[in-house]
Amino acid sequence: MFLDERIVTLFKRNAHHTLTYWSVFFSFGLCIAFLGPTILDLQCQTNSTLRQITWVFFAQQFCLLIGSSVGGIFKRTLLTALAALFVSALIISVIFAIIPLCNNVLVLAIAMAVSGLAMGVIDTIANIQLVTIYQKDSAVFLQALHFFIGFGALVSPLIVDPFLSETGCGNHTGNETEVIHHFRSMLRNSPIIEHSIPLSNLSHGVEKEESSVHYAFWIMALINLPVPIAVLYLMYREQLIPCCPSGTPRLLDKDELAMESQQGAEGPAVEQNEHEAGGHGSIFSCCQNDNLRELPLSFFMIHILGGMVLFMTDGIVGAYAGFVYTYAVAPPMSLPHKTAGYLASIFWAAITAGRLLSIPLSYRFQPVKLLIFNLAGAIVTVLMLLIFYTNSIFLFVGTCLCGLFLSSIFPCMLAYTEDILDYQGCATSVLVTSAGMGEMVMQVLVGSIIQTEGSYSFLLCGMIIACIGFILFIGLLLFHRMHRNYLTGTQVNLQVTSRERYRCCVGLLNKLSLKR
Repeated sequence: MFLDERIVTLFKRNAHHTLTYWSVFFSFGLCIAFLGPTILDLQCQTNSTLRQITWVFFAQQFCLLIGSSVGGIFKRTLLTALAALFVSALIISVIFAIIPLCNNVLVLAIAMAVSGLAMGVIDTIANIQLVTIYQKDSAVFLQALHFFIGFGALVSPLIVDPFLSETGCGNHTGNETEVIHHFRSMLRNSPIIEHSIPLSNLSHGVEKEESSVHYAFWIMALINLPVPIAVLYLMYREQLIPCCPSGTPRLLDKDELAMESQQGAEGPAVEQNEHEAGGHGSIFSCCQNDNLRELPLSFFMIHILGGMVLFMTDGIVGAYAGFVYTYAVAPPMSLPHKTAGYLASIFWAAITAGRLLSIPLSYRFQPVKLLIFNLAGAIVTVLMLLIFYTNSIFLFVGTCLCGLFLSSIFPCMLAYTEDILDYQGCATSVLVTSAGMGEMVMQVLVGSIIQTEGSYSFLLCGMIIACIGFILFIGLLLFHRMHRNYLTGTQVNLQVTSRERYRCCVGLLNKLSLKR
């Protein structure tokens, strides 16, 4: 059996909360993966150029970053946390329903920006709540949490695929020359060049194809609708809805009783003070902590380097998912349109499988060992893709391996840094924010380099980013050692001080006894 009875008991005690947070992350996955395969159909719908429609990626990722940064504000009470999750999951369903009505690229960007805010709030709160519930045992449950992102991201392209048009539309505004000039380095002799043809030159059959994609969005809206209902039901069970009292004992009360029995003499007040002092709140509340002046440099560097590693690795995930199709249809690969379309699904399927596989592995192995293995594996995979850059078969194999290695880096890093800091830092907020920033920046940066330097630079960028991420991780290990030495020295000093006080008291008692 992979898990012992203690882990199973913890899960049973918090099953309703845990399953709800997992389901909310399914919404996150649904929303993060549909843009890639539908971007050409959305270009047709909004009568925009390919360059204009790519800014929808930026709008979503930028607002996801903002949502991740401020999401910790809602964790102050269980009511605010669940209410924020309910509103965010409901917003995602509404956005899916209204996307087919967005006939202007600016309106579509605004809709995706709102969904990005909802995704950021979900990302921060769900991570914080699971870390708060399970603490040192959170690695297994975090792996499962991020499995549901991959599962949602896998389901989304599969739903969309039957409704995609065989060919996109292109530029209805007549800027054909500008678009071809901007993308000529990667679109020459590629099937995707037909997407720059003006809309008026397309056949009537293509116009019929483009109108069916709205069914995919409405299906995803219906699939996502049970998620906010599940959050609402949890609020009902927790007696957090004033108009709907429940006779069932609150899950939070049972958790608090369990924590009291585990804390022993320290009491529940100690844990409350730790959370208030260290905080898993927003980035802004972390920076306003008065106790930061007393902390060593290693404490801050662990936050910074952990965030930078995720900035790089999550940036690779975002860039690979967003541009692997563009790389595949451009020379020297020049894969057919339909064949290249499977790469994004394979990548997200590999991430899903990797996160599922990491659940038992995270119980058997320490997070730091998994991080070393995954980072090294990602570097080797991208290096092999560079070497065999003309081999289409290895492109599919490498895409699968890349997804497997990158899949569990975020939850492992979260569990690793929180364990180092003994759950008294702001690692959750810092890491979530850094990961969102990495996806946003790297998509824009890699996309710009591909447009100017050619499709081969796609893999070269991935190799450079992966190597920088590994170097930053080595730095994190060094500062972990420094922080551990600092904590050991602090404990020794406390022990010495206690012994000196004890000796002083004994000496004073001896003097008093001699005088008597």
